Amino acid sequence: MMKQDAIIRAENLSIGYEGKVIMRNLSFDIPKGDIFIIMGGSGCGKSTLLRTLTGLIPAQAGSVWIRDTDFFNANSNEKLEIMKNSGILYQGGALFSSMTLAENVALPLQQYTDYSPNKISQIVSFKLALVGLSGYEEYYPSEISGGMRKRAGLARALALDPEIVYFDEPSAGLDPVSSKNLDDLILEINKTLGTTIIVVTHELASIFTIGKNSIFLDKTIQTISAKGNPKELLKNPPNEQVYEFLTRGEKHEKRTK
Repeated sequence: MMKQDAIIRAENLSIGYEGKVIMRNLSFDIPKGDIFIIMGGSGCGKSTLLRTLTGLIPAQAGSVWIRDTDFFNANSNEKLEIMKNSGILYQGGALFSSMTLAENVALPLQQYTDYSPNKISQIVSFKLALVGLSGYEEYYPSEISGGMRKRAGLARALALDPEIVYFDEPSAGLDPVSSKNLDDLILEINKTLGTTIIVVTHELASIFTIGKNSIFLDKTIQTISAKGNPKELLKNPPNEQVYEFLTRGEKHEKRTK
C-alpha cells in the first residue's frame, strides 16, 4: 500500500542489463510535488534506475507503483496513460536536429492529443516562454547554446502538462551559470506547477540547491545506503561513502549559503 502522498513507490527493485544486476533491493517513496535526487558515484546505476522507473528498460526484480498502478504489470493502455503523464529531459536534450524548437515541442501534442494546429501553436509558444525561449520558435537546435537546448528539451517534456518530469544529468555539459539557471528553472516549475521532479545527478551544486529528498546509490554494497534531504545528510552523514560524496571540493558552499 502506498503512502497517501506518494506518487511513485519502488519496492525491492533490482536493476541492470541482460541479467546483470547493478543495484538490488531498492525501496523508496517519492512524494507528490517533491524534487527527488538520485545520487551516487560514477557507475553506480543512477541513469539505469531512471530508465527503469520510466519503463525504458525492464527491471531485474521488484515493482514500481505509479499512484495506484503496478507499472511493470500494467496493460498497454494503463502504461500509455502513465507515460503521457510523464516527461523526460535527457542529458543532451534529445531534440530532433532537423526540426525547429516549435516543431520539437509540438511533436508530443500532435501525437497524443486531437488539438487543432492553432491550439498546438499557442501551447508551444507558452511552453517555450515558460522556459525563457520566447521568440526562438523558428530556431534549430544547432543555432542555440547547450543551455538553451536543455531548456527547449524541458519545454517539450512539459508539453502535455505531466505530473512527473524526469531529468537525466541536467547539468551535464553546461557551464556553471547555465547550470544554475537550469536549477532555478527547475525550482520555479516545481513551485508554480507543483510538478514532481526526479533528478539523476552527481553535481553537488545542483543537489544542495534543488534537492528536497534523495537516495544515495552505493556501488560498494549495490543498494541504497542513505535517504533524506541532502543538506541533512551532509550535516549527519550515515556512512563514510555518503560523507565523501557530499564533501568533494568546496564548489557547493556558495550555492548553499
